[in-house]
Amino acid sequence: MSATAPNRGVLRPISVAPMMDRTDRHFRALMRRVSRRALLYTEMVTAQALKHGDRRRHLDFSPEEHPISLQLGGDDPALLADCAKLAEDWGYDEVNLNVGCPSDRVQAGRFGAVLMLDPARVAECVAKMRDAVALPVTVKHRIGVDDQDSYEHMLGFVDVVAAAGCDRFTVHARKAWLSGLSPKENREIPPLRYEEVHRLKAERPHLQIEVNGGLNTPDAWAAQLERVDAVMIGRAAYDDPFVFSTVDARFFGEDSAPFDELDVVRSFLPYVAERTAAGDGLRHITRHLLNLFNGRPGARRWRQRLTNPPALRGDAAVALVNEALAAVSGGAGPEAA
Repeated sequence: MSATAPNRGVLRPISVAPMMDRTDRHFRALMRRVSRRALLYTEMVTAQALKHGDRRRHLDFSPEEHPISLQLGGDDPALLADCAKLAEDWGYDEVNLNVGCPSDRVQAGRFGAVLMLDPARVAECVAKMRDAVALPVTVKHRIGVDDQDSYEHMLGFVDVVAAAGCDRFTVHARKAWLSGLSPKENREIPPLRYEEVHRLKAERPHLQIEVNGGLNTPDAWAAQLERVDAVMIGRAAYDDPFVFSTVDARFFGEDSAPFDELDVVRSFLPYVAERTAAGDGLRHITRHLLNLFNGRPGARRWRQRLTNPPALRGDAAVALVNEALAAVSGGAGPEAA
């Protein structure tokens, strides 16, 4: 087992959580128009998918997405080490191990939240990945699983995995039920227990601790940062990407000119042109734009125009987005340069 000291990574106080069917490269590229500094995560990619599937489809990203972390799912230490090396070769900034997802499919593959019941296996996975790469290796986990949900259970898990050299622990501040609740219900029904994440940081101050779960506003993130090192935001970022509009100034101290949702879309148009010209489906891109103007006049027409658009490419794809943009801007949006 690796004895390398932890905390090799450059900690980002704010991150966008890995979300299945959400945080693909198109959504991440959109978020980069809102925040240049927040850490972005991929969707979870299973180690088996990287071993047997289309690696380029799973791993490709745009240079503008840095800093970016690849989230892996699996329980085979050697295979995860190989995948971590792929992440390093592909240019990722970090690799993260999923020890939090409670879905039946994930459990059947012996990874996700069920691995909290086997901290020694998680530690072996982390150690093998640490030995394979110079990247930070981090773990995302729950407060607990089923009846193994006391603070002492979580602390024991963290201590075992920390000894293997984990660089950061991202704690979803809810327990997970491995049966009886859907993944959506597991994000909503178990109560949030932030105080246990705060206690973990207080009792293990040398560890990097990030909190996740139910934190929807910049004020809530700032309050958490008084107790922990970082905050991970999930559904709030997807439901309203513009909630990140103050992140760079407020949490990274950067000077930035004021901008609004219209500016975000206009700056995104060259990406739309580039990726559709490369063969990506326009609807796979525009689905991430639908929530940008909620509550604004013209938002309904915006959503109608961009929901299941025709398979346009390049300038034609940009023209369609500009047409939708006119509904919320009061006039035609500028073409991509």
